[in-house]
Amino acid sequence: MTTRRLAAIMAADIAGYSRLMHADEEATHARSTRLMTGVIEPAIASHDGRIVKHTGDGFLAEFGSAVEAVKCALQFQTEIAANTEVDPIRFRVGVHLGDVMVEPTDIFGDGVNIAARLESLADPGGILVSGTVHETVRGRLSCDFEDLGEQLLKNIARPVRAYRAVAATAPSRPALALPDRPSIAVLPFQNMSGDPEQEYFADGMVDEIITALSRVGWFFVISRNSSFTYKGRTVDIKQVGRELGVRYVLEGSILKATGRVRITGQLIDATTGRHVWADRFDGDLTDVFELQDRVTESVVGAIEPSLLTAEIKRAQTKPTESRDAYDLYLRAVGEFCSSKRAGNDTGMAFLRQALSIDPSFTPAKATLVFGYVNRVAQGWAEPGDTEAAIAWARECAIEGRDDPAALRAAGHALTLLAGEADRGIVLLQRAMHLNPNSATILQSAGIVYCAAGQPEPAIDCLSRALRLDPLGPEANWALAGLGLAHLLMGCVPEALDYTERAVHARPDWLPPLRHRIAALMHAGRVEEAQAAAQRLLAAHPAFRLSTYPGKFGHGSMWASYRSALRDAGLPE
Repeated sequence: MTTRRLAAIMAADIAGYSRLMHADEEATHARSTRLMTGVIEPAIASHDGRIVKHTGDGFLAEFGSAVEAVKCALQFQTEIAANTEVDPIRFRVGVHLGDVMVEPTDIFGDGVNIAARLESLADPGGILVSGTVHETVRGRLSCDFEDLGEQLLKNIARPVRAYRAVAATAPSRPALALPDRPSIAVLPFQNMSGDPEQEYFADGMVDEIITALSRVGWFFVISRNSSFTYKGRTVDIKQVGRELGVRYVLEGSILKATGRVRITGQLIDATTGRHVWADRFDGDLTDVFELQDRVTESVVGAIEPSLLTAEIKRAQTKPTESRDAYDLYLRAVGEFCSSKRAGNDTGMAFLRQALSIDPSFTPAKATLVFGYVNRVAQGWAEPGDTEAAIAWARECAIEGRDDPAALRAAGHALTLLAGEADRGIVLLQRAMHLNPNSATILQSAGIVYCAAGQPEPAIDCLSRALRLDPLGPEANWALAGLGLAHLLMGCVPEALDYTERAVHARPDWLPPLRHRIAALMHAGRVEEAQAAAQRLLAAHPAFRLSTYPGKFGHGSMWASYRSALRDAGLPE
């Protein structure tokens, strides 16, 4: 028997369900079932609702109250958003209040159709409500509503006003202005292999794509460090675009098993949420670099079809033909990310293994150079480390004339450890020409310019580096360098600001501690500088001005810097 009544109707389905099922049917089915039985169904029951029917990858639910329907949607969407599983499942939800025809196992009418159409317009993880619902619940819930205006819905005669419901949260980071050229962030790819040991492979693949895109001079590419702050999180692509100041976001997943790899990717316009491009690449692991090239070329073509073929080809340089050496290299990069001595030593051991397999693997040499630089910078150096770093750096300078990472390593180490600042500047300038979007290259260039007593170009390089890598853990390199450069220019207030931020970001990293002490002395805050010097010595008791920072800096500006450290109580 059919009856009529006023009801709040909720329509929901899983965003990207076909893609998820294509990537892994069993895992997707298991996760979606777990969310339905463990999260959604209990939430609906607790708000006096009922599931009318399941609709393949979604459901239709009915509530006696619009307030309870929206509260329910906010509850389970918030709980699902906290889920940190790989390739997390996200639901789209539409809610409408209207007259429906009710049967024992189904409901019908325009009210149902409007809820379903609103659901199709919602963002993944989002909730859209009709104007009728908004008028009913306004002021009764602790959430915000964004007016999306009137929407023309399929098979609905009259426009329907729609509102986006958002749980009240702390303010997000302020939006950054979009650059005047194509801008992109590559988010960490999801590891679909079910093996935590393969995380390094997925992360390394993203590293390579970021590097390849950065070689295209027309792009503004966000650093890996800032992109990876979103790892393991359910994210709103539009919010990512606002926080990183980019128009495009690339996300994807990697499934690696039994010698094969499947890479899926999708490029999204973060300003609109529109999918610009999506594709899947399957291949043997021996062709992994070709797959990377295909992904990169497709992204480039989707953003700017008129890019020259030569620019695309420059993004396709393969680092080595040895899969084993490359595997070890990726593991080493993962270890270095810890910024701890144990990770640094383990990473260096991996790189030595990689070079024993492929002695011509220049990226491994460049990364090894920075392993030694880290040892010297943190006071971990062992006898022979400086000499070894210089030797490897000279090899990078000779072999890596067209490899910006190798040129960066050579210029950085030869300046700081061998005192060859003029040569270091030449090497870093070529690296910046080859890869103008690399935050790490710009950071090294800024440090080398400081060492050469040229703070003005240092500030330019370091400011650009901070813009490219605004959130990453290595952003403190740029902050510390900016503090030092401003100090060398005599701009003490700016030096105090940047060094304070750098020390706060990485209180265990020695260079910003030194710069902070010198800035405090130049500001006349002698007691604070002396206290900071004692903290430095407590953490690094072997520190001596005579042996550190080695060949870093000459001239009157540096004499004043060293004098300030000496006056603060650091031993000669």
